[in-house]
Amino acid sequence: MVSMEPPEAPVPLTVLYRWYLYAIHGYFCEVMFTAAWEFVVNCNWKFPGVTSVWALFIYGTCILIVEQMYLRLRGCCRVLPRCVIYTVWTYLWEFGTGLLLRQFNACPWDYSEFRYNFMGLITAEYAVPWFCASFIVERLVIRKTLRLRFHDGAEDGWSKRRAAAVGPASEGSSRGMGNDANGYFKGE
Repeated sequence: MVSMEPPEAPVPLTVLYRWYLYAIHGYFCEVMFTAAWEFVVNCNWKFPGVTSVWALFIYGTCILIVEQMYLRLRGCCRVLPRCVIYTVWTYLWEFGTGLLLRQFNACPWDYSEFRYNFMGLITAEYAVPWFCASFIVERLVIRKTLRLRFHDGAEDGWSKRRAAAVGPASEGSSRGMGNDANGYFKGE
């Protein structure tokens, strides 16, 4: 018997899923940044990007807190002042987590060689990269992540919309395999 109940509305990602996405994003960006830094400073064509497993916790939690700042500040503060706030927060978070990890001899970074460092845990030389990163995080990562939804059910939520928009003549022409959004047959 076929149920005629309306499908449940898609639900937003949980905090844990958002934290995971933010952690992976930060981890990936750190590897890419250190690879680019190694190339610029040492002209190393191998692009050896490095990080620590601690970066998953550090970035995931930091960006989750920036997400909450964004949700509270977006209606009363323009994007550039928000990014200044995020940058200050990033410095405080980097200093705090670095100080904690240093107590266990586990801090994976040391900025002692930079001219404007503080205790080797933070450095003013990274202000512009942190500002740019906070802009990217807000505009691309957080805003897009908050739009993601879980959807239960066999329908993907896009096939019918795409078929209706394109028209019946092209229905079923997605890679020649039915009207599923990813082109693969779904068997029930």
